[in-house]
Amino acid sequence: MKNKRFLILIVLFLVSSMSLNVFAATDVTTVSASTTNVPTIYGKAAITVDVATGEIIYAKDVDKQMYPASMTKLITALLLAENRVKTDKIKYTQSAKVQPADSLNVNLHSIGLNETMTSADVMDGLLLFSANDTAYMIADNISGNSTNFMKMMNDKAAKLQMTKTHFVTPNGLHDPDHYTTPYDMSILARSAFLNPWVKESMNKKQSTLSTSKGTTFKIENSNKLLGVNGCIGGKTGYTSKAGRCLVAFYERNGRKIMGVVMGSVMDASDTYVFSDMEKIINYSYNLKRTVLHANNSVVKTEILKYKPLKFFGPEKTASVPLVVKEDVSYYKNDANEKDLKENINLSDITVSSLKGNESIGTLRLTQKGKVKTYKLYSAVFSGALTKNDMPVYLMAAGILALVLVGIALIIRTNNLKKRKRRRRKY
Repeated sequence: MKNKRFLILIVLFLVSSMSLNVFAATDVTTVSASTTNVPTIYGKAAITVDVATGEIIYAKDVDKQMYPASMTKLITALLLAENRVKTDKIKYTQSAKVQPADSLNVNLHSIGLNETMTSADVMDGLLLFSANDTAYMIADNISGNSTNFMKMMNDKAAKLQMTKTHFVTPNGLHDPDHYTTPYDMSILARSAFLNPWVKESMNKKQSTLSTSKGTTFKIENSNKLLGVNGCIGGKTGYTSKAGRCLVAFYERNGRKIMGVVMGSVMDASDTYVFSDMEKIINYSYNLKRTVLHANNSVVKTEILKYKPLKFFGPEKTASVPLVVKEDVSYYKNDANEKDLKENINLSDITVSSLKGNESIGTLRLTQKGKVKTYKLYSAVFSGALTKNDMPVYLMAAGILALVLVGIALIIRTNNLKKRKRRRRKY
């Protein structure tokens, strides 16, 4: 009989072990399948960000310092928008005149010194054609010269908390001391996009510019993705040292996501950087958030010490499960994983504060560049604790009743003695 029971136990153990192995194998398959969805790109570094929340969705070496090339023109555009209006006149200057190729003066039509253009046309020339001379027009007209403008650029970068960025030229032509990171560039690009004038200009496929002498230029946007699959703006860039660079903004089903690709390949058909961008954007729209704590799940259990009778009597201990009433989630990538932290901050918890529908603390989830706060609630209510403490209350009531009866008996005895004494006197 004993041997039979022993055999049954062995069989059950083996079956359970096989079941656990099957489940473990299933988990491994799921993880490996999900990691294969991360796109492979030619760009050396890249990032995508949810425009509304600022959360990083896709990350590849986001803190790698690199040359931004003409993506620099986004900060030049932002400073123009913040210091001029569209109808202001901008003079063509000597430092603009000496700019190399990829300028209106060299590539389209000669422009004379002190000819003027409206700020609106200069903005379009800067962002659509990526004209190097318009960047120096802006620098000279806003700050007097490019040296003063460099200070403006770096002051603005510091204000935006672009901590690993330093600008030298307003157009992004190479300088070894002119650098940024995909993460910093995403901060700048998002800020530029939120400026209505810059956003409007980036969204144009073409524009016609004119100078005070009547010279006109027809230009087209160098962003080949504009208008395709939800792309609503962006800025291209290229130097031999920077490689092919691109910022792009997308809107699909009301949701906006932006991407930055740096150090991609410059090929004859100029397709790699745009393919890189489409890959990471499509991936970002399809990526599901990783849930750390599901809605109504217990985040932590806090120990509460209290006295049911408040000022006296026995001390009791209660476990107070802390729950969230929404999913605590984030986008799983290298940048967020590196900085991911959870911090719980609780108010002074008492039995009376455990009402269930009122927050008793917060959970702060920190990831790169983003902090989100979630309210914490108690899964144990004061009523339940009171019910559990009923024996204590009954015991206290019984003791109190006995004390009162004792006091009453003492008083009655004393009164009887007093009466007897009075009778003896008389």
